[in-house]
Amino acid sequence: MTLRKTLMATAGIAGLLVAPVASAQSLEEIEAAAKAEGTLTTIALPHSWCNYGGVIEGFKAKYPEISVNELNPDAGSADEVEAIRANKDNKGPQAPDVIDVGFSFGASAQAEGLLQPHKVATWDTIPADVKDPDGHWYGDYYGVLAFVVNKELVQNVPQDWADLLKPEYAASVALAGDPRASNQAILGVMAAGLSTGAEPGAAAAEAGLNFFKQMNDAGNFVPVIGKAGTIAQGATPIVIAWDYNGLSWRDELAGNPDLEVVVPKSGVLAGVYLQAISAYAPQPNAAKLWMEYLYSDEGQLGWLKGYCHPIRFNDMVARGVVPQEMLDALPPAEGYAKAVFPTLDQLTANADAVKAGWDTVVGANVQ
Repeated sequence: MTLRKTLMATAGIAGLLVAPVASAQSLEEIEAAAKAEGTLTTIALPHSWCNYGGVIEGFKAKYPEISVNELNPDAGSADEVEAIRANKDNKGPQAPDVIDVGFSFGASAQAEGLLQPHKVATWDTIPADVKDPDGHWYGDYYGVLAFVVNKELVQNVPQDWADLLKPEYAASVALAGDPRASNQAILGVMAAGLSTGAEPGAAAAEAGLNFFKQMNDAGNFVPVIGKAGTIAQGATPIVIAWDYNGLSWRDELAGNPDLEVVVPKSGVLAGVYLQAISAYAPQPNAAKLWMEYLYSDEGQLGWLKGYCHPIRFNDMVARGVVPQEMLDALPPAEGYAKAVFPTLDQLTANADAVKAGWDTVVGANVQ
């Protein structure tokens, strides 16, 4: 089975699709209204994440009349949702129009009334079990958690989670976010728990917290948010991050230093991220146009260029619109064969347990 089929089959998102849904506004009407608004405010979109730099430039090139106001590129999913809450009555530049958050944050934000629905023109090619039926949130891309390793500082590259507890990795291992707020870090804890044999959800969260407690007690955990710069500087020689982030950092650093991205032998956790529009968006039409762009073939290929599997991947491959060089640039399928895609309930249970237990169990204040 190919990597593409393996991931989608494992996710359980290759099944029946809903019928096309007509939008209340035509794309031409959305575009005209968005141009009149003139601005789109995004949040938490680092340019190296999923090639967001290229995606944003593609949007601006297509719609030069619309400027993009980028807020806090290093924010976590919880910070994005809080930014909507904090700016309900604010129509200024600090109020985000759109968010890109971890899967567990979509339904909770919707339940709180923080999201407004919009069904993009390609709605029927977004698999049914990664979107809200009414269009409040929808999956955008996915990847797996991996080890991103500075080979100039780490002589023996770790191949599995248990390796990270070895004395040779003292003061070396970091998460790519604060596990009390960052979806990437929250799922990093869950992945560690899965590697011990725990079931996805609260059980894996408990096992993962205990794993990080062991790592912290051993002096191996570094309470610094890992990114390309901290890896290059040697502050965090090993970072637990999404495979696509690691691969983008590798390209960005271009051998200075040399990075290796390792999909662990166990605890291979795949994660889907979501797009949504704020219910209080100051520029709601620009937000809709942004979504239309992201879910077009052009936008989806922009993410794929950044090593992220876009949610419409299967549809695009079937229609022959994915360049072969992009397919060839993806990591080999073998590392993904054991990928686990948790359900929304499992993700929510894990997130609640990790956020509640990190300080008391692990006790490492990540900054």
